[in-house]
Parts: sequence; structure tokens; C-alpha cells
Amino acid sequence: MIQIDLTGQVAVVTGGTSGIGLATAELFLQAGASVAICGRDAERLAKAERRLNDRFPQAPLLAVRCDVLDANDVGAFASAVQARFGSAHMLVNNAGQGRVSTFADTTDEAWREELELKYFSIVRPTRAFLPMLRAAASTGNASIVCVNSLLALQPEPHMVATSSARAGVLSLIKSLATELAPERVRVNSILIGIVESGQWRRRYETQAQPGQSWQDWTSELARKKHIPLGRFGLPEEAAQALFYLATALSSYTTGSHIDVSGGVARHV
Repeated sequence: MIQIDLTGQVAVVTGGTSGIGLATAELFLQAGASVAICGRDAERLAKAERRLNDRFPQAPLLAVRCDVLDANDVGAFASAVQARFGSAHMLVNNAGQGRVSTFADTTDEAWREELELKYFSIVRPTRAFLPMLRAAASTGNASIVCVNSLLALQPEPHMVATSSARAGVLSLIKSLATELAPERVRVNSILIGIVESGQWRRRYETQAQPGQSWQDWTSELARKKHIPLGRFGLPEEAAQALFYLATALSSYTTGSHIDVSGGVARHV
């Protein structure tokens, strides 16, 4: 159960239309925060907005179509948040998916696409919302939290481009944390392993044996991937870690990360 009241605070969640992002938005609304979400797909955005309004009918919610790789879109999103809520206290950068490829079959274009997605899905929203976060820091909590992957520390050869980009993002987050610490803006991340998502659902639909249930398919895959907890993570479990890092519950934590991988990490 959430033990913090976020009334009067504003949380911004990119990629907030499904999965981890949507679950995080729900936690913020449950705790009393005003919440702004964005997503590229207008239909999915509208569906997420309806779901959140149904669950929290009186809650202050803003949903804006935005491609975080488009500087104009991100600027418009930040302006919409400023106009509606007047400020932003917490920014959750949650966008992007994994690319399955080896060094041999990753083209120059694929490398550029992967690096742009992983870096600029953080760089552009952070740049756009930083003035509001700096202002919020003068009176209380201000934070940036990024969804990263365990691949940043534990690369996989079949995901060479994503692993490389994720490692760079880990360094970026550490650098941001150091630079913004004097201004009292905290920057942290979570490192996720396999978490249930639409991407995994699509793989299940094409790869599962006839009659094989989602639970059986994911459990079998978890065993093959040597996940000690024996299952995929849930979006809500990643969201709880994001919530902790975004709020004053972690007021003395910056430049750090929380491992949300079900124990699959091999590093100490």
C-alpha cells in the first residue's frame, strides 16, 4: 500500500499508454498526484486515458499525443503540462523496445535508429521539462527516473545494438545525476529484465505451441533464460520501483538504479 501523499505534485510519464508506463501513471494517480501521459499512437492514448479516467474519475489527468523523438512534439507536450498544471515535479522517461540483432546483421541504419531511440527518448523530454523540475526543486521533491534494461550491465550477443545503447544510457543517467545534484534534481533508473509487455504478447502469438497458455509459455521461457524467480515480471512491479525513485521516499538517492530482473543479474 502506498504510504505517501502526492497531492499538489505533478508527474509526467512518457510512453504512458500501456505496460510499465500506464501502471506507473496509475500509482501516481492513486497517491493523489496530477499526471500527464503521452504516447505516439492516438488510439492507444485514448484507450489509456479512458482506463485512467474510469479508475480515477476525479483525478487531474492530461493525455497528449507525442513522439518523444520529435523535438516539436516534446516541446508542445511540455507546454501543455505547463498550461494545465503549472509545473512538473517528477519525470518518468519510459520509451523504447529491444532490437534483436547480432553485430553481423545490424545495419548502419539500425544502429542509428537504436541509438537515437535510447538516447533521445531521454534527452528530449529531460531538456523540455528541466526548467519546471528546477523550479520544483526549490520547494521540494524534483526527480527524473528512466526505464533502462539489465542489458546495460549484462549484454546479450543477440541484442548487440540494444545492449550497447543501454550501457550508454546508464552512463548518461549517472552524468545527469552528478550535474543536476547541486540543483536538487535527482536522477535514477531501473534496470528491467523480462517484463510482460505487448511485444512479448506478440511473440507468444507467433511462437507458442498450439494450445499452450500464456502462463505455460512464459514459465518455460523463464526456465530457459535461467530466471531464478521462474517467471516474467509484471508491469506493476517495475512501476513500484519507479514510484519509489520518483518520490521523496528516495530523497537521498541519486545516480543509482534498482534491479528489477527477477534475480537474473549475474553481476555483484
